[in-house]
Amino acid sequence: MIETGYPKLTLHPGKDRSLRNRHPWVFSGAIKSKKDSIQEGTLVEVFDCDGNYLATGHFHHGTIMVRVISFNQRVIDQHFWNESLQAALDLRATLGLIKNSQTDAYRLIHGEGDDLPGLVIDIYGDCAVVQAHSEGMRRSLDAIGNALRNTPLQLNHIYNKSAEFSDQPADHPNGWLLGQAESSVVFENGRRFHVNWKDGQKTGFFLDQRDNRSLLASYVKEKNVLNTFCYSGGFSIYALTAGAKHVTSIDSSKKAIEWIQQNVELNKIAAEKHQAICDDVSAYLKNVKNDEYEVIILDPPAYAKHLSAIDRAVVGYRNINELAIRKIKAGGMLFTFSCSQAIDKQLFRKTVFMAAAKTGRRVRILHQLSQGADHPINLFHPEGEYLKGLVLVVD
Repeated sequence: MIETGYPKLTLHPGKDRSLRNRHPWVFSGAIKSKKDSIQEGTLVEVFDCDGNYLATGHFHHGTIMVRVISFNQRVIDQHFWNESLQAALDLRATLGLIKNSQTDAYRLIHGEGDDLPGLVIDIYGDCAVVQAHSEGMRRSLDAIGNALRNTPLQLNHIYNKSAEFSDQPADHPNGWLLGQAESSVVFENGRRFHVNWKDGQKTGFFLDQRDNRSLLASYVKEKNVLNTFCYSGGFSIYALTAGAKHVTSIDSSKKAIEWIQQNVELNKIAAEKHQAICDDVSAYLKNVKNDEYEVIILDPPAYAKHLSAIDRAVVGYRNINELAIRKIKAGGMLFTFSCSQAIDKQLFRKTVFMAAAKTGRRVRILHQLSQGADHPINLFHPEGEYLKGLVLVVD
């Protein structure tokens, strides 16, 4: 047994099964004993009731008390971080995302999916944007930054955007770990996008929808398309560059409307083929003429970020889907999504079913969608399958 010096936590009898099955969370109710003085974000080791080592992770005061970063007893040093990021990079190379002339924006680290709970790293050309969702990862930012510099990615900029995930954001301000650049233009499947990581949502762009945007492009030729909750226009740009007759993009954010107009110009799309509207999506859909759109995209923000909000979220998803199903042209396609982790794919499908049943229209599923492969789902952590999508044909 290695002596690391990390504080030790012992589990109650029978509470080690999930760790032995490699689930990366240890809940507070499973812990039998620990020191009272362990600080938030400290590296700790977890043992079963017989003293057998199980895992190493970051300690947190809360329901999830340990987030596991290793099931092998070892010192968590710079070598560990270098190895972890290289393993993630190797996977993205297998996916064809490294040195890809058509796509230079992708997710390098996806939390539990890359065995690093609480850490997200997105690559935008020569810039990496890092989000530490936990105090343990915030404490590790220097080592993570060093590991990024040690990769062959030739990064010129590394931006830490973790403040929004801290209870004390003033103590963890956003800032540069390397270089400095306000924004960038990136390629995704040959399309070009402005990405503003400092002011934009998440790390600046929704990379998880890349494959779903490509699928949309195969269905929109000569069709009128409505992209709701459009943000900076990922789905809109794909539709416009794939031959859509006309695309209407709608979002309640004025900044999003500005960004989508920039992306339309960046991709040299004729202005008359696109209209951007700043409005509430539900209000807009209620006033849309029946049969005006042959393709509608519903990609709302997370209606339920926690289990306590599920009931309200179900109502929200049901109502917005009912509106779209009522309004879409016969034979049209609805691309509908939920990014709420608390809503699993069975509940989302049931919710869309309830919406469709209220309309009386015939609705069939053509595709069931998820996040892109650079957002891998840890088989032992099903909670990581946060993005759910359905492609429906409405008669």
